[in-house]
Amino acid sequence: MEKTDPGAKLWLADQARIGRRAAWPLVAAGLAGTCLAAGQSFFAADLLGGMLTPSAPVAPLIAAIGFAVLALLRAGVGVATEGLTFRAGANARRRLRSDALSRLLDAGPALLHGAHSAELAATVVDRIEALDGFFARWLPAATLAVAGPALLLLVVLALDPLAALVLLVTGLMVPIAMALSGIGAGRAAQRQFTAMTRLQTRFLDRMRGIATIVLNGRIEDEAAALGRAADELRRRTMRVLRVAFLSSVALDCAAAAALVILALRAGSALAAGTLAAPTISLFVLLLVPEYFAPLRGFSAAYQDQFQARAAAAQLSTLPPLPAPAPPRVVRNVAASGLTVAFDNVSLVWDPARPPALSNVSFRVSPGETLVLAGPSGAGKSSVIEILLGFVRPTSGRVTVNGADIAELVPAALSRLTAWIGQRPVLFAGTLRDNIRFARPEASEAEVDEAARFARMDSFTAGLPDGLDTIVGEGGHGLSGGQAQRVAIARAFLKSAPLLLLDEPTAHLDPATEAEVLESLRRLTLGRTVILVSHSVAAHEFNAVWGGRRLDLRAGRVVSARGAA
Repeated sequence: MEKTDPGAKLWLADQARIGRRAAWPLVAAGLAGTCLAAGQSFFAADLLGGMLTPSAPVAPLIAAIGFAVLALLRAGVGVATEGLTFRAGANARRRLRSDALSRLLDAGPALLHGAHSAELAATVVDRIEALDGFFARWLPAATLAVAGPALLLLVVLALDPLAALVLLVTGLMVPIAMALSGIGAGRAAQRQFTAMTRLQTRFLDRMRGIATIVLNGRIEDEAAALGRAADELRRRTMRVLRVAFLSSVALDCAAAAALVILALRAGSALAAGTLAAPTISLFVLLLVPEYFAPLRGFSAAYQDQFQARAAAAQLSTLPPLPAPAPPRVVRNVAASGLTVAFDNVSLVWDPARPPALSNVSFRVSPGETLVLAGPSGAGKSSVIEILLGFVRPTSGRVTVNGADIAELVPAALSRLTAWIGQRPVLFAGTLRDNIRFARPEASEAEVDEAARFARMDSFTAGLPDGLDTIVGEGGHGLSGGQAQRVAIARAFLKSAPLLLLDEPTAHLDPATEAEVLESLRRLTLGRTVILVSHSVAAHEFNAVWGGRRLDLRAGRVVSARGAA
């Protein structure tokens, strides 16, 4: 049997406790169905027994009516059970997905430094979907597999102790055989999940780089590699299904053995003329399928627990939610009064690598512009990520108006900060909706004003619907400079006192860069600005704005200069 991570075991045990409380309606419905099935078997046995002996406990008409009424009630219970099963799985998935998304959002983009986006998507979607059977089928089936047969076994024990012994022995064969067939099933499920994640990751990467693949003539090679990954997933899936078939065979053999033994026993007594109560023998025979029905449900859900263990191995590794903090009063800070200070700040992404930041200290006064300069990997973007709240410093202190950034309410920090990166993320929709994303409650007039300040009218005038023109996902249909103007319009609309600019003119031609910098110049007026850029033009503009320059090398401050 595979070794399960202790954290995954603990996580799954906690989820099982929650799931069992929610599964009680399903268990009650299952037991009600078992009782109704026993009643049906009694009336059916009475009707058949009346054909063998003239004296029957119940009149044939009453037995037929009783059988029909119980059949209708049982059908109603079955329909209700289907609804309860769906709701149990849906509620569990909704709860788990909300919890997983909350954890990922709280961790922020820093989590992407160590995980592929396809893996995170598979965790939130596929892993949680795989838990549907655990909550909707396995947990109630595990209880019913004991309670249902035990209930019928007591009934048979009162009527025929030897028949009860036969049912008990054959019933115990089922979990034993399933346990033997389940050796290695958890490992097979885990390998299936791993193969699925590899296929998803590879497919996503290749779709992102499809232009590179085509230009390098690697279409057939990559298609063959995807085919091999898909074939591996097929093999892993078939191995999981093989265990399910073995479990089903074990149950069918046990049920057939019980039925054959009891039928031969009753048939021998009937042939010898010693069968005193044929109705009771028929009743016991008809109860055999009902006795094994809960065990059949248990067998059908047997693989769900292994799927759940494999899913728990991933879900249990998600970062924990922070402990609830006492409510804080969020202050309104004027745009001209925000001070940012780094005090001996260090940041380590990976202990095996040099620190991204090492004892960095600087101060940006209200209304001042600071340019962070240095080669790639110097730590400039790490400074921005700390200020955005995506990561926490390994050591040192970052303050905003004297308050430690780690103690600020995340919503308050978000309201204080506007950010423009190298490639702004635009969503499928209108340009107006993309601008309003920065402040959803903004009026139409405020959105129009933000677009005008960002000088978007230089290209929206030529669009068929102006700001109501629909753009594709990722800003498809806009140039790099136009997309940056949308990002600048968002910053104008948000009107935050702290403005963070991370290579805002990267990948732009000189003419477009000059236009974007001119729009940014107006945006920075009266705000505390930290600009990361390799651009010579940006540094020249900063000199005109009267800002300072901080040079970083290997995560350390090497020089600080005032405006030229």
